[in-house]
Amino acid sequence: MSIIQNKKAFHDYFIEDKYEAGIVLEGWEVKAIRDGRISIKESYVIVQKGEIFLLGCHITPMGNASSHINPENIRTRKLLLNNDEIAKLIGKVERSGFTLVPLDMHFTRGKIKCQIGLAKGKKQYDKRHAEKEKDWNREKKQILSAANKGK
Repeated sequence: MSIIQNKKAFHDYFIEDKYEAGIVLEGWEVKAIRDGRISIKESYVIVQKGEIFLLGCHITPMGNASSHINPENIRTRKLLLNNDEIAKLIGKVERSGFTLVPLDMHFTRGKIKCQIGLAKGKKQYDKRHAEKEKDWNREKKQILSAANKGK
């Protein structure tokens, strides 16, 4: 079940490969995510010292959070992957010019997971071409549905 999707990532990047990663969260963050108080639009994924981290993910704390914790909206959160996957991602990012972007957050068997994508950036003309293609597909669908209604 999807919690939030990063539609901007599909607009700005060609997604080559997708990985599902666990995410290290605090208790108040889990409650806020279940309530839908999360934004991953401006977030990105980095590699540091052989580990993968999610930066820029904004989680708004709930008003009834405990008084003994000081919630931090935007903090670095560690992503959990297998060592083989981490090694493969590090190689692609450092050598091949790929970047890592968060695509969505979802529940898997009660756990919150983050799907990250191995991506290459789109140029402006690629974005325009993708937009034209999407418009043409929408028009084609409308024309076909109008033709089917006429029968």
